Order: sequence, then structure tokens, then C-alpha cells
Amino acid sequence: MADAKIRLDHCVIAVSDWERSTTFYRDVLGAEVVDHPDGRVAYRFGDQQLNVHGPGLDIGTLVARPPVAPGGSDLCFVWTGTTEEAIAHLRRHRIEMEAGPAIRSGGGGRGVSVYFRDPDGSLLELITYTRSS
Repeated sequence: MADAKIRLDHCVIAVSDWERSTTFYRDVLGAEVVDHPDGRVAYRFGDQQLNVHGPGLDIGTLVARPPVAPGGSDLCFVWTGTTEEAIAHLRRHRIEMEAGPAIRSGGGGRGVSVYFRDPDGSLLELITYTRSS
């Protein structure tokens, strides 16, 4: 496996209200909303994506056991600005912070994180990586 080149492409979240969640992920987190012909929706961030399960959607049998429930996710997003800018951004959108700023380790190493929740209660994190000079 040492030669394998693997990275995360997408994961799944579940929502209880399509419009409310789409508005949140688009307006607060900057997601590109991708509509599929079969009624599915995805929230895309560059070349990574959240596939979305929700009410009225028959997603078949290729799902986690038990299936992801609304509010049952814990996701971290990289914020490319400063931690102060992330906090100001959340405040502008009237998003209550759950915790932070706090020093954490993530995929990019050491960073500073702030935590908040999506409309269903999933825990979300914005991490700002410290840059060395």
C-alpha cells in the first residue's frame, strides 16, 4: 500500500430539510450545489463533494449500515483565511460557535479550529492551518 495514491473524493451527509440545508451549505460554506437528474443533490467544494441523502429520496441499498442520519455527521473544512476571518464570517451569517478557537491537528498538520453546527446539528469545523515562514 505504500505506493497507493488515495485521497477522499466524497462522503455522505443526511439532511431533514432540503431547502434549509442547501441554503446553509451554499451561503455559509460556499458549496456549489449539484443537482442530479434522479433528484439527488450534492454539495461540491472544489474537487471534493458531500453527497446528500434526505426526505423523499430513494437511495437504494448502497448506504452505510445504519444509514447516516440527519445531524449524525462530524466534518472539518479548511478555511483559507485567518481564524479571525472565519469567526467574522460565521458571525455575519448569524451562526453560533460551539467551541474554539482551539489548536487542533488535521490532515494538513497543526491548525486552529472553530466549531459550529449545520441546521440538523451535525458538528462542523473550520480549520485554519498555521503557515511557517
